[in-house]
Amino acid sequence: MSGPVPTVTALPDIYTRQALADQTVRWNKLLDKFQALYGSPAQFVSRSPGRVNIIGEHIDYSLYSVLPMGMTPDVILAVSTDVESSQEGTYKIKLANVDNERFPTREFEVSYSEVDIDASIHEWTNYFKSGLRGALQLLRKKYGADFKPKSMQVLMDGTVPAGGGLSSSAAFVSASALAVMIANGERNVDKKALTEVAIVSERAVGVNSGGMDQSASVFSERGSALLVSFTPSLSARPVYFPKTNPELCFMVAQSFVTSNKQETGPIHYNLRVVECSMAAAYLNAKLCPKGTELPKDAGPLGVSIRGFHQNYFKDTEKSMPEQLNELVELTKSTLTQEQGYTVEEVASGIGISVDDVKARFMSSFPVRGDRFKLRQRALHVFTEALRVLQFLSLLEDPALAPDSAHTIEYNAKLGKLMNETQDSCRDLYECSCSEIDELCKIAREAGSYGSRLTGAGWGGCSVHLVPADKIEDIKKVLLDKYYSKRQLSGTDLDGAIVVSRPMNGSAVFQLKDGKI
Repeated sequence: MSGPVPTVTALPDIYTRQALADQTVRWNKLLDKFQALYGSPAQFVSRSPGRVNIIGEHIDYSLYSVLPMGMTPDVILAVSTDVESSQEGTYKIKLANVDNERFPTREFEVSYSEVDIDASIHEWTNYFKSGLRGALQLLRKKYGADFKPKSMQVLMDGTVPAGGGLSSSAAFVSASALAVMIANGERNVDKKALTEVAIVSERAVGVNSGGMDQSASVFSERGSALLVSFTPSLSARPVYFPKTNPELCFMVAQSFVTSNKQETGPIHYNLRVVECSMAAAYLNAKLCPKGTELPKDAGPLGVSIRGFHQNYFKDTEKSMPEQLNELVELTKSTLTQEQGYTVEEVASGIGISVDDVKARFMSSFPVRGDRFKLRQRALHVFTEALRVLQFLSLLEDPALAPDSAHTIEYNAKLGKLMNETQDSCRDLYECSCSEIDELCKIAREAGSYGSRLTGAGWGGCSVHLVPADKIEDIKKVLLDKYYSKRQLSGTDLDGAIVVSRPMNGSAVFQLKDGKI
């Protein structure tokens, strides 16, 4: 599925028929505001969508395959290079947002030598800067260290809710990196190269990102889910759902509990990355032949649970499900401390000093924790990786395909796997919250086959596999039993529940005189 990011000249090349009317109004407003703000028309628009993850939660940074899909909510950046720097040795970046009350306009003179990002400050423009930094690294690799980027003026509009668990940050970083590359003369931006840049770039704002979010934002195709794999290298392919009766839909419901990975990373997201990396090193030391090094790989800290997995089963003929089932049992017998492990105990288990543990696992990003729950995190990773394979088999194995006019039993099997993911996220990975648990319970009782959190967790959104003929019934129950108890604005209520269709990924829209 690699190849260049598509360049389009019509909105139907991006959006479904159902979304077209609203998107046309939105894009026209963006481009009119750009003209009014900067006094000249935009030259192009860079677009990347949010995503909903169907199954495969918190395992991408352990390098196991995941199954997300792109969504209609997206980030669009109107861009022009019709601006000059006012200082020698720099280029100018003007950044504005259609919601300028929440996201004030900024202007930077950026040194040719370096893009400065202060990850300790939660500033919306950091996401653009991180995409800028990553894109420039790619451009300088291609054109040499003396490459001088063009100045840019940018107006952003984003409909992916920030902190909603639908990867607004990945959409913003991906769209930003793409915009920088197009502004600097690139005409064929490779999807895989853009994804890899976006993965590394988002880490500049203090998030140990795994890669699923950026892959889904860039690679997604309308009408299909996306199987994203990370070994032996990043790859993605479409996965189609068989015809079912009743027809299946994905409903995304917001909890309105904000989940900000950057702000809460030290005790939530980044801590889980550290715990998984520690578990990989601990299991590798205990279960692999003495002296076996954990291989360097694409994990956020340079190692991963998948690296241990590959060491342990180096010459095996066992199937992947057999391997994962065995690793579940080995984890239970090796990582026995339910209460977690102190840094000293982790160091002793791996066979290195406490200082080495801190340097290897706790120095790249800030984390806070007295005990690290290696057992629970590893068990979640192995069982969730197994659920992804089981879900994929249900979708693609002819022997498991639905073969009757009524597929309720088949639908329920898919839903059961999603429900098991939610249980594991709540109990083993501890990344759910009471509001998400409540949404899932209400939806299941109203007829959802499967309900679970999606995204980083600790708030954000839930995703529900529902029969198409019960969408309105389930919506009504969620409104009555969940949303009516919360003081929400009309705008919030309108966007609280979205029936999601798989959408296209990143694109560049070439404008004519600043118009669509």
